Amino acid sequence: MTPADLNVRFAAVGAAAWGCVAYDALLPHMGAAAREKAGCLLPNPTTVLVAAFPYFTGETEGNLSVYARGSDYHAVLRERLNTICDFLLEEYDSYTFFSAADSSPLPEREAAWLAGLGLRGENGLLILPPYGSYVFLGTILTDAPLPFQEVASAPGCIGCGACKAACPTRALEGLGPCLSDLTQKKGELTPEETALLKTHPYVWGCDLCQTACPYNRTPRVAPLTEFTQGYLSDLTPDMLEGLTNRAFQEQFGHRAFAWRGPAVLKRNLSLKK
Repeated sequence: MTPADLNVRFAAVGAAAWGCVAYDALLPHMGAAAREKAGCLLPNPTTVLVAAFPYFTGETEGNLSVYARGSDYHAVLRERLNTICDFLLEEYDSYTFFSAADSSPLPEREAAWLAGLGLRGENGLLILPPYGSYVFLGTILTDAPLPFQEVASAPGCIGCGACKAACPTRALEGLGPCLSDLTQKKGELTPEETALLKTHPYVWGCDLCQTACPYNRTPRVAPLTEFTQGYLSDLTPDMLEGLTNRAFQEQFGHRAFAWRGPAVLKRNLSLKK
């Protein structure tokens, strides 16, 4: 098994870039709970493969964050990464390969940066030209002795500060709440949180720090059909009216914004009136 072999395989499943990092190198970025969870998944992990999948579709207008407009990336990436796992199992049949996308204890962005992918954005995102920061990250945790050499960590971005200036709550400076988090918060909001969401252009997520980034001025459109077909940029109140939780899941369960159920979305939409 060589990097060239995996270059072909990762490209075939739609990854724009991939890399490899020793599991031990991630430990300083993992708390005790994350380490324990990783140990439950795999008792003696040695290596993490990390891959970036583009998702930009050429459109930014809408009240849903761009990442949530196509099919649920969790399922899309896991399916594609499982193809890589099957390929690796052909040579390492006595080892385990565990794929995940934003659902494992592994710090995916740190894994990508340590594996030398892209740039470290000031907004905490991986920037991968020519796709900008519009990329999903997926990982494969394994105990197999993969023969890959360490590479230099990803450098920082140009540090222009555009992303920080675009955030109305100064969340990137640790001075306020992240608007994306607020759109996903269950239960009652404080008056301050309500006021923020009333003026926020999104009912789910937030792309303000991304749209301001110079690396995202002309990002290349994603080649993955799951993120371009059945595209939904806006959610309206009439789409959710009268839907039970079950009916909501039947209609929207294949999308990344569905995991919170309809109540949070209905609340957010009601604040736009």
